[in-house]
Parts: sequence; C-alpha cells; structure tokens
Amino acid sequence: MKKILRILGILLATVILVAIAGIIYIKTALPNVGEAPEISIEKTPERIERGKYLANHVTICMDCHSSRDWNLYAAPLMEGNFGGGGEVFGRELGFPGVYYARNITPYGIGQWSDGEVFRAITTGVSRDGSPLFSVMPYHGYGQLDQEDIYSIISYLRTLQPVKHDIPAPEKDFPVNILINTMPSKANLQPKPAETDVLNSGKYLVLAGGCVECHSMREKGSIVAGTEFGGGMEFAFPSGLVRSANITPDKKTGIGLWSEDAFVKRFKMYADSAYVAHKVGLKEMNTTMPWMMYADMKENDLKSIFTYLQSLAPISHDVVKFEPR
Repeated sequence: MKKILRILGILLATVILVAIAGIIYIKTALPNVGEAPEISIEKTPERIERGKYLANHVTICMDCHSSRDWNLYAAPLMEGNFGGGGEVFGRELGFPGVYYARNITPYGIGQWSDGEVFRAITTGVSRDGSPLFSVMPYHGYGQLDQEDIYSIISYLRTLQPVKHDIPAPEKDFPVNILINTMPSKANLQPKPAETDVLNSGKYLVLAGGCVECHSMREKGSIVAGTEFGGGMEFAFPSGLVRSANITPDKKTGIGLWSEDAFVKRFKMYADSAYVAHKVGLKEMNTTMPWMMYADMKENDLKSIFTYLQSLAPISHDVVKFEPR
C-alpha cells in the first residue's frame, strides 16, 4: 500500500509540474505572432475614403469603439466619443470577464506605429506584446486584403483625438491564462473582384464579422455548428434579446427572403422615417447597428445576400425577445 501511495504521489507531483510548466510556457512564450512590421503607410485620399467606408459601414470599427445611446432603437452613436472606446463586453453577455473597447483615436493610439496598429488588427497582439481578447474578430481581419487594413489605419489617423482613458480588462480564470493562446499570425488574402459576387460576399461577411453575433456562444466563444444560425443573447433592462438566424433555412432563417427584401431591410434605416426612436421600458431593442450598415453600398449588400444564401441551412427557431 505504501508503495502504491508513493507511486500515486509521484504521478500527482509530475502532473502538477507539467501543468506549471505549461502555464509558464503559455504566459512567457505566447502569443508568438512575430514583431510588428516596420511599415509607414501613405495616407492617400483614396485609402482614407476606403477606410472611412469600411470602418463606418462594413467592419464598423466605429460602432464598438464609440458610445451608443441605448435609449434609442438600434443604439445610434452618441456625440463626443467617436472612436474613444469604452463599450463593455461583460459577463452578462457570456464573456469570461469584462472587456472594454479601446480608444482608437490619436489620443489612444497616436504613439503607436502603423505596424503596431496593423499587428493588433490582424493578429490580436497589442503594442506591448500582450494578447487582446477575441471580442474583436481579429482572426477574421487577419484574412482580409492588406490594402483594406492599410486603408482602415489611414482613416483612423484622421480621427479627432478623444481624451478617454479605458479601464484594464478583468479576465476570469482560466481565460487569464488561455488568452495568450488566442492571437494567431495573419493570413492575408486578396480581395475578390466585385464581379465575383459569391466570393465578394464571403469577403464582406468576414470583414463585417456577421458570424460573431449571429451564432450561439458559450463563455465568449462561438459554439461549433451554430455559425450564422443566430441565438447569441444580449441582456437588456427590458428583457433578453437574441440574434437572428441568417442561414437560408426557409422556416427559421432567411431562405424565403428575396435579394430586394434583404437590401431594403438595411436601406430602410437610411430613410429619415426610420431613424432611431426612443425605446420603452418594456420594448425590444437591438444591438444591430442598423444606422451604420444602412449606408453600405447596394452591390455589397447584394453580394452578402448571395453568400448567405449559399450557406448550409440551420433549423433554429430563435425567440428574438423575451420580456422581463
């Protein structure tokens, strides 16, 4: 018996040592995406204009990195904090901790080099080499066209500085350790031609991070097999809101939608008749930034619709709103 206990003790000690070694490796050797590239991006008018379009209407960087008025439907951006950061992604949304959108105006990243901003967007590694939580879909951004990333950075450099200091994130265990494994090296891909409607739509869906919200999540991560099937939960004072199923399932998704109906669903918010209205205490609101997507180009919306219709249908009847 003593021999067995001794062997078990040795095995337990070995397991503990291996675990400690693994944690030390993760905390000291990772993330390992390489140094920030030494680049100096020429901020041409064309790049700034393209970056403005992407950041405001496709990748909608300015949505998460600004303040939104949740008293109004679809929470349009508030004045005074454009790009200043601070939006909270907390435990009530299923995230393992509390994470804050960073200040991406010159006040927040003005001292960063273009290469450091590029690395953060495309790999998820901050200026100091620390990992960023993947609430920002950098895995997707790391597959975009290099020129589009350059354009976004060029546009960010033109923003007015907003003096807004952002709190450090609160990382729950074991994410405070595993977060080091999240960043990955970029795998940039050329942007498809607009005439390649299907692949152009796939590119835009990746850039827009549609899958990030239109999927089920557990502890901040997408549940495999639920991609685009909707169901991510958002806790509002009025009740629980869930994202829609945007797969082509004919009963529970958008399989019966026409291209025209899809485009009009977005464009209706560009009409003054559909501007944000005040939401009652028991009424449904939405996290979908309709007012920003409303100015997406019609051809881009049509491409997105084409790609979504090519997905495998998921039968998931989402209850979009459960009032308290």
